[in-house]
Amino acid sequence: MADLGSQYLRIRDAVEPLVLEVLASGRYILGEHVQRLEDEVAQACNARFAIGVSSGTDALKIALRAVGIHPGDEVITTPFTFVSTAEVIVQLGATPVFVDIDPETYNIDPHWVEAAITPRTRAILPVSLYGQSAEMRTLRQIADRYGLWLIEDAAQAIGARHHEQPIGAFAHAATLSFFPTKNIGAAGDAGMIITNDEQIAYKARSLRVHGMNGGYYYEDIGYTARLDELQAVILRVKMRCLHDWTERRRYHATLYRTLLANAPLQLPVVRPYNYHVYHQFTVRTTQRDALREYLREHGIESAVYYPLPLHLQPAYRFLGYCEGDCPHAERAAQEVLSLPIHSELTEDQIAQVAHSVLEFAQREA
Repeated sequence: MADLGSQYLRIRDAVEPLVLEVLASGRYILGEHVQRLEDEVAQACNARFAIGVSSGTDALKIALRAVGIHPGDEVITTPFTFVSTAEVIVQLGATPVFVDIDPETYNIDPHWVEAAITPRTRAILPVSLYGQSAEMRTLRQIADRYGLWLIEDAAQAIGARHHEQPIGAFAHAATLSFFPTKNIGAAGDAGMIITNDEQIAYKARSLRVHGMNGGYYYEDIGYTARLDELQAVILRVKMRCLHDWTERRRYHATLYRTLLANAPLQLPVVRPYNYHVYHQFTVRTTQRDALREYLREHGIESAVYYPLPLHLQPAYRFLGYCEGDCPHAERAAQEVLSLPIHSELTEDQIAQVAHSVLEFAQREA
């Protein structure tokens, strides 16, 4: 599903001198390269501010804190996502309110969002899943109508566009993950908050360093969530590759669509106003588990993102959700399968994956 070793070899000559330079500098936390990376990410996302933090999860938590989410508040979100999305809400003492997804894009359905708003609702937290933007323009209209904050979890969607606008354009703030397997990944954990709101940016910069406001003076109870200089310098090199790597993923998706056009699968559905960056190429079939095993037997890795929606996870049982509360998310969890799509793949490897999928389909016909 990823070939980080091959990716490193492609950029080694650019990365290694800069890493050695950072090591020799003695400045390892929030240095010059962090600031330059923030500027470069902000420019790429057409945002005023970018704040580097230690992970995508910390980015979410700090973004929610920065807009004032407190214990007792409700945050509407999707159950079909990585656990961080809901985890940070609970950690802040707020309540995640799960609503169902669009069965075609797997992103949160704005209709159900509006239906779930109560007097305790303070924010909407959509996820731009698999590399395709959620319905951010519609969600911003809902947020403005009810006076809510809109925070976009764009961990999987750097480079994506919605109605010709980059991620974060319709949100009060958006968050990125640079986990190693993301489209742009660090050599460890790293994350980013992007925003056009000066107050959110100020608050986020303070919260990532213990709530500090210069020297040893503290305005808030914050976190140790700073971005390492080593991660920043590696990410700066990879940011130069973002366009090319994204286009390669999109080309691989086109190859899959051509080769699998007659396969009994639901291929990814892309809305015409979205520019999909294909963090994952996720197909759907009622024979998901059998297909995954067949691919494994033929030396092909695949993955299930995600096998059980969050509203049914044991950790979130205390919220009182039951099977059937989010039927589209529940069914998707039983049927989705992500095929290899990373930028290091060759056309022959894409063809091999597609050939095995078609062989499986013929066998089962």
